[in-house]
Amino acid sequence: MIRNLIRFEHVLLNGQNRKPGCRLRSGDEIKVTVPPPEPSSLVPEDISFEIIHEDDDLVVLSKPPGVVVHPAAGHRTGTLVHGLLFHCNDLSGINGEMRPGIVHRLDRDTSGIMVVAKNDQAHHNLVSQFKARKVEKIYHAILDGCPEVTEGRISLPIGRHPVNRKKMAVLESGGREAATNWKILEKLPGFFSYVEVRLETGRTHQIRVHMAEKNCPVAGDEVYGRKNRKWASLGINRQCLHSSILAFTHPSKGKIMRFTAPLWPDIASVLERLRVTSGE
Repeated sequence: MIRNLIRFEHVLLNGQNRKPGCRLRSGDEIKVTVPPPEPSSLVPEDISFEIIHEDDDLVVLSKPPGVVVHPAAGHRTGTLVHGLLFHCNDLSGINGEMRPGIVHRLDRDTSGIMVVAKNDQAHHNLVSQFKARKVEKIYHAILDGCPEVTEGRISLPIGRHPVNRKKMAVLESGGREAATNWKILEKLPGFFSYVEVRLETGRTHQIRVHMAEKNCPVAGDEVYGRKNRKWASLGINRQCLHSSILAFTHPSKGKIMRFTAPLWPDIASVLERLRVTSGE
């Protein structure tokens, strides 16, 4: 935000516009003029999502699968942001016009719990908590495979795939630290497994990349997984990954808030079909 203020000549040094990086000297006078926020060009849309909690500072919701979080190339309408603007007009503008209120993201085909900031103070506070790894993030997934041990921790750096820039990958050098904790909750027929995943970091596609690296990709993941003829008969038509629990300190009240989003119905249905197959 400050960089943009400088670029558009809203910051003057001794009455003159100067470039970022200009060294300051004792006695220099800096004048900052913050322009009023520009109205968003996004048109609110009635996008369905479940509100778990809402107050003056934030909204906690459960995102449906198939919904992109914010506008981007190829997804200019029908996003969660459009739905949020339809639901409430008071969203933090820190992240820019295309991402108002967005503190963190879920992949399009990942369902589950998210928190959205309604004002700038809440936004700053929540982003700081995510950055300091003070937010508890728990997911549940059905894996196309079964890890050899009951639980474990994966610590492998993740970065942009060197060839396919739309994908992420585990990199020997140049990747960012990424740590994923997993625990098997059930071993299922057909060499599937139902697991709980706790994230220490929040890299793009982290769970999907790490579990694929263990040769146990998320069931239904067509990017990092493998084609499985059983998917269709089980009703798997997207990656079986759900953000279940989110816990953080409330930005203004200072108390720990912990929220749960039940499994999305399609994943719950797949799980039940697998259990019936085993005769349970």
